Amino acid sequence: MTTIDTVVVGGGIAGASIAYELAATRSVLLVESETALARHSTARSAATYVPGHGPAPVRALIAASGPRLARIESELDAPPLLAPRGLLHVAFDPAGETELAATLAEQAGEPGGPVAIDPAEAQRRCPALRPGAVRAAAYVEGAADIDAEALHQAYVRGLLGRGGRVEAGAPVTGVRRDGSGWQVRTGRDGDPIAAAEVVDAAGAWADEVAGLAGVPPIGLTPCRRTIALARVPDPARLRGPNGARLPMVVGAPESFYFKQEGDGLLVSPADETPVPPHDVRPDELDVALALERVEAVTGLGLRSVRTAWAGLRSFVPDRLPVIGEWPDHPGFWFCAGQGGSGIETAPALAAFAAAVVTGGPMPQDVPLTRDAFAPARLLAR
Repeated sequence: MTTIDTVVVGGGIAGASIAYELAATRSVLLVESETALARHSTARSAATYVPGHGPAPVRALIAASGPRLARIESELDAPPLLAPRGLLHVAFDPAGETELAATLAEQAGEPGGPVAIDPAEAQRRCPALRPGAVRAAAYVEGAADIDAEALHQAYVRGLLGRGGRVEAGAPVTGVRRDGSGWQVRTGRDGDPIAAAEVVDAAGAWADEVAGLAGVPPIGLTPCRRTIALARVPDPARLRGPNGARLPMVVGAPESFYFKQEGDGLLVSPADETPVPPHDVRPDELDVALALERVEAVTGLGLRSVRTAWAGLRSFVPDRLPVIGEWPDHPGFWFCAGQGGSGIETAPALAAFAAAVVTGGPMPQDVPLTRDAFAPARLLAR
């Protein structure tokens, strides 16, 4: 029987990052059901780093992850992970103005958050918008695209460099308590794995893995998010000031977003359609809705797409991550529920989660208490 300190279930960004952090002090095995790592949400994200995105605890993780991403480049020999691209919040109707004003008021004084700009400035920064359509706007200067694949690969390299192991094509088929530890079986032939602890970082499948272990679910709801790459008849309209690429544009309230990709436009209706965990595919109606909403505010002549895809983002009811164990099931740790912020929060959240699992000191750059994301909070709802 293989014996190891920690089995991490899930080979996406959550599993790879926390496995790397844990491998600094213990033996770690990362298991993934697919034959390749990061096939689902990690590979299908718009992969954007946005200060000021999400609830306050998530914003704290994003803020701490920015400097950590820079350190990862040198420590794990990664290429540049962030490519600066400002983000423009735009409102086109009274409801959007109200939503945007509330966001600005909530984040007033937070470093790096959105800053109000007038509609004319929004039009200047993004000439692709219809003249006169914007009623209110805000800009996030420190937003950037994230090279999610390079970040994930860096974490896997780092894990292996610390002596950790990775097994792909190894779906977990059973988890059972064995004394003070756990036995984990995978779809591969052979003896079970004896582990002191299990970290459930299986994304949309986290509750299913918990069920195999006889551990209560945390109530995850996986949601489909659709993205398409649209053809732009006149790519010259995608030039920003001085020929710069356009900022990412997000409608307020969040009913669509778009950003330039070469001579095309990446578009999404910002959908969150509850679905069972599965290898999700884009819905044609959602693709059409993305084109319709972006066309309405740009007039770019969007009629067709080059390709479309969909990913899963999973939430518990309060839309915060879940990091910790149920009191009656020690040694089975959740690292799940990152919603649409799994990549941009990964560096700080992995360090935070590793401290929770090991009982070590909390990261000084993450101003959150150890129980900030504990599952027990969900019992009160």
